[in-house]
Amino acid sequence: MSGADASGNHLRSDACGETAPTGGAPAKGAPPPATIGNPGPGRPRRRPSVPSAGPSPAEGALAGDTPAEVTPAGGAPAESAPAGDTSAEVTPAGGPPAQDALAEGAAAAQPLLRAAARELSEIGVAIQEASVHATAALTDGAVLGALPYAPAEGYRAQRALLRAVTDRRGLGYAVAGGRLGALAARLGGMAGAESLAVLVLATSLRLRITAVALDHPELVDDPLLGRLIGAVGADRDIESVRALRALLRDRGAVRTLSELAPVFGEVLALRALLDENPLNDTAAWLIATGKGYASADPIIGLSNRAIAVLDTGEGGARRLEPAPAEAARLSSKGSLLDFLRNLGALGTTGRVLIQSVAGPDGVVRHVVQAPGMRSGRPDNDSPQDLLGAFSSAVLDSGPYSRALIKAVDDFGIPPGGEIALVGHSAGGAAIMNLAQDPEFCARYTVTHAVAVGSPVDFKKPADPRTWIASVTNQHDIIPTLDGQGAGGCFDLHPGWYVVDYFDSTHLFPICHSIEHYTANIADDLPEARDRIDRQLTPYRGPVTRSQVYLLSDRAPHPEGFPFLTVPTYPAATSRGTLELPVRCQDGSALTAYFAADPGAAATLLEGTGLGPAVQVAGRALVAVHAFWNRRTSLGGYREVHLGIVVHDPWRARPFRVWPDLVRRADRRRSGSFLVGSVVDTDTVSAVAPEIWGCEPSVAPLDVAVTARSARVVAGGPDGRLLAFRGPLGPGIPAGAWDLVGYSRREGATLRSCVETRGRGRAHPAPRARLTVGQAAHPMARHLRELGLDGARPLLCLSTVAHQTLRAAGVPVRTT
Repeated sequence: MSGADASGNHLRSDACGETAPTGGAPAKGAPPPATIGNPGPGRPRRRPSVPSAGPSPAEGALAGDTPAEVTPAGGAPAESAPAGDTSAEVTPAGGPPAQDALAEGAAAAQPLLRAAARELSEIGVAIQEASVHATAALTDGAVLGALPYAPAEGYRAQRALLRAVTDRRGLGYAVAGGRLGALAARLGGMAGAESLAVLVLATSLRLRITAVALDHPELVDDPLLGRLIGAVGADRDIESVRALRALLRDRGAVRTLSELAPVFGEVLALRALLDENPLNDTAAWLIATGKGYASADPIIGLSNRAIAVLDTGEGGARRLEPAPAEAARLSSKGSLLDFLRNLGALGTTGRVLIQSVAGPDGVVRHVVQAPGMRSGRPDNDSPQDLLGAFSSAVLDSGPYSRALIKAVDDFGIPPGGEIALVGHSAGGAAIMNLAQDPEFCARYTVTHAVAVGSPVDFKKPADPRTWIASVTNQHDIIPTLDGQGAGGCFDLHPGWYVVDYFDSTHLFPICHSIEHYTANIADDLPEARDRIDRQLTPYRGPVTRSQVYLLSDRAPHPEGFPFLTVPTYPAATSRGTLELPVRCQDGSALTAYFAADPGAAATLLEGTGLGPAVQVAGRALVAVHAFWNRRTSLGGYREVHLGIVVHDPWRARPFRVWPDLVRRADRRRSGSFLVGSVVDTDTVSAVAPEIWGCEPSVAPLDVAVTARSARVVAGGPDGRLLAFRGPLGPGIPAGAWDLVGYSRREGATLRSCVETRGRGRAHPAPRARLTVGQAAHPMARHLRELGLDGARPLLCLSTVAHQTLRAAGVPVRTT
């Protein structure tokens, strides 16, 4: 497919189908759309040379078709240049005939350049094989042993062989094959000696770069890019480094990488072939000959597999319910764009989606949708991390694909069920690993696989009936990581539907995002979209079931393991039987300590048997405890408590109380006497007096805790109880703190503990401030009596993410 649309998209596909002429005039000052099509098996791909803007997208020729004619706006189809003729008539003064002739000349030159590059690659391989045979004959023990019997003839034969593999007039320095040949080849490479095979392959790569430059003239017109490519091609190391430094200094790493993307693999391979590093030679040969995935980094020669094998794990998948707003974004029908938009809705969060779709024939089929790499640390618990993305591309199986298998098995697809696989970036590589897994394909019928922006050129489905589509942007660097990009001259997959295009957005990673690919397919690649959708017709229909899975490198532990894995027991309440202890799988907390009026604190402690209050410089120590319990066995809820910090109920220890306050709850004697509590759910308000003794009221609560700031608001706008907000100041990492609370119920004192696990921070100089509302609520009244309106805390303890266990309160005798 070729053409240019109004947004400046340049399109090309290798596929099967019909072609239609373009409509619309070319942009001023640019050549008109060229005819592009798949030349068919055994011939190189051709890419378009088209303007950066035009009124409408153009349709293109498809696999097995002859190049289609292009009709400029209001005119007859332009005549194509004869086969093998790269010349074209040019009308002076840059008029449309000149543009037509230039475009036809470029269209004719591209396949010739790629065909020549492929033939030179084959010649290079043949020369290398001849070098191996000549080296084997030169070092053959039987031949050497026969020399004494015919010394003159043997000497001449050995001399001829030696000259053949070492003389520049022969095969160059071409010692190869066997242990001795491999060692000699490496030593020669380190000394800068080059073989004829290497020089031939280097010429092949230069022709590939030239072919790409017809689509991307900026590669030669841009002085900085041209300087770098020219220096690499001429094997001028110092000049290459200087050119690269100048390019990076002028444009930065991201833009430099984006602009080099169309010839990234060819430039790296050319550099590796001509440098003195023998470790990257194999990778360069694989890129230059198209024989396989680049086995090593072509820059320094570090083995790709040595890195990929670090990504270990049998893979795990756990069902996950998306948030309501996120679930609403998931499509309720099946089509290519719907599946791609689902990938955008999931994002790079370590999750995948499996949907069941009722096709036009009423048969329910299933679609696995796998997003790209997850952001964050290079190696974490997700198989979608950087290391997982690398292993998915390099290896035939990795934790990502194994986790996908676990998700598919859990989804309950019957044996032999039909599955379509759709993936972006690393997800595309992972779904292709599924498609080439014989055991998976024996259990299920993989009918389609669609990879978008993925390095999948050297993956092959186990079932030859599986229909494969690959969509790549030539400025997207990710699909070129397997060594084959826009300059590829090998027809690696004659039966695949390949769409390789470029548009006006050259900047990586924008051009790699699933949103950008989706927009291109929706708006700029109509033929590709329609062709893939036609193939996916069995999967076009209403979605009958959707399930999101969170993937992991290994089977996940039971939720809350090991901290929340404790014996439970039933407790009868007015709201039914509850399971205790209450377990919080995910929450956050803040405790702020204040210096309060000691007289008011003593008044609140009268008759409790608890006291006196712990004092700081003659002031009573008071705490505000705020929790946001996001997921608990009681459901999600928020709570805020006001407590007066008290000593051991039986023996006050003024000097020992401070280390006691940081002990674990099961060893702590001191605690907070709760004089006021607020929660935001009726259920917790009803059961709290029966379980823990406190009597919280219900009010709107907002609790937000980060590593640097906090916001705690109790009450609505018309009845504000308190507000604590602001920066927490510098934090000292520490473990999360347990809470020991004392409360009164029917004249008895209850002691309850909140055991906590997580990472916390102590903030010794918080800058947040507490403000108290004028409501008549007991908590607001107590705060005003304690003199805390407008107060700053002495110390704050924060926990952004933690788990808690909260057992029932236990009566203790304090009087």
